[in-house]
Amino acid sequence: MSAVIATYLIHDEKDIRKKAEGIALGLTVGTWTDLPALEQEQLRKHKGEVVAVEELGESERVNVYFGKRLKRAIVKIAYPTVNFSADLSALLVTTFGKLSLDGEVRLLDLEFPDEWKQQFPGPRFGIDGIRDKVGVHNRPLLMSIFKGIIGRDLAYLTSELKKQALGGVDLVKDDEILFDSELLPFEKRITEGKAALQEVYEQTGKRTLYAVNLTGKTFALKDKAKRAAELGADVLLFNVFAYGLDVLQALREDEEIALPIMAHPAFSGAVTPSEFYGVAPSLWLGKLLRLAGADFVLFPSPYGSVALEREQALGIAKALTDEQEPFARAFPVPSAGIHPGLVPLLVRDFGLDSIVNAGGGIHGHPDGAIGGGRAFRAAIDAVLAGRPLRAAAAENEALQKAIDRWGVVEVEA
Repeated sequence: MSAVIATYLIHDEKDIRKKAEGIALGLTVGTWTDLPALEQEQLRKHKGEVVAVEELGESERVNVYFGKRLKRAIVKIAYPTVNFSADLSALLVTTFGKLSLDGEVRLLDLEFPDEWKQQFPGPRFGIDGIRDKVGVHNRPLLMSIFKGIIGRDLAYLTSELKKQALGGVDLVKDDEILFDSELLPFEKRITEGKAALQEVYEQTGKRTLYAVNLTGKTFALKDKAKRAAELGADVLLFNVFAYGLDVLQALREDEEIALPIMAHPAFSGAVTPSEFYGVAPSLWLGKLLRLAGADFVLFPSPYGSVALEREQALGIAKALTDEQEPFARAFPVPSAGIHPGLVPLLVRDFGLDSIVNAGGGIHGHPDGAIGGGRAFRAAIDAVLAGRPLRAAAAENEALQKAIDRWGVVEVEA
């Protein structure tokens, strides 16, 4: 039987196994023991099955949170793929639809049969394709974010784009809250931004990509994305959880768009933060976004202003880059509160195939975005050479100023 295996953390006051069996039936055939033998035989291929129950010790923290004594277990349930169409909406409704309302169940993982995975696209470009676009293959990429752009005009945008590119960044992304406006219309951001970055490229030979925020009403997004492709856009930034995973997949699969897609985690915090219910970040921000076609995935870093627990952040990165999967690898982009002094931690935890992403850590540099970019590039070079940042800063004024402002976290080899 071809099945998707869902792994849950389940809490219950009485019998965990009974609760698990109720979930398996409730999300598939509805009932079983009361059915006549003939109907059981007819429905057998549709019936969910509990395939594993691993009981956990009682947790006082859990009991305090819920206000009652609860048993806990990791439970695996198999859902026959014959029950649902090969789309992410059907998958989520089947495995965690009404179950998400329980409040005492957390969806930890989904395992897919190989033939089911073949019906999904994965990233169009992935890590290797993006590296080819920027011509950088031997280090983490550096990305900056447009901050403080709302209320500004195109002249400001292009000026700041140039500064960030001159600082040595590989990518610049719109802020996720930058939408269409009279001052910064979508199409003009693409054409004017492209011209500005081309000017820097001709001056320095350094290629920088610009991710423009794709926004608007859902049913207009594909036409808008096609127009972006016609205008030569480099990358689309997409607030996927405000629209849905299926919309991301539709954008990825359209051959008239064929642009790299950067998935932003905005609104994912409505689903992932609790350790007791909701969906695990490695699944929500990792496996499912890669399956649907994201080339880059932003998520909270373990060190910054909106920190995610380190093991959870590493789990997202692993899901995005696992070479056992039949999809291109997607770039992990740990974000929020990143400054040059954190580069040793970023490289240690996320490796070379990741993106160092900074907003205030670039724009807040005493020498502006140019100085901020140069400080990050110096920090990356130092880490890859095995040099302490403070030693490298003695020879690099931009890095020294960054360390003076934000400090440094050295990591022992």
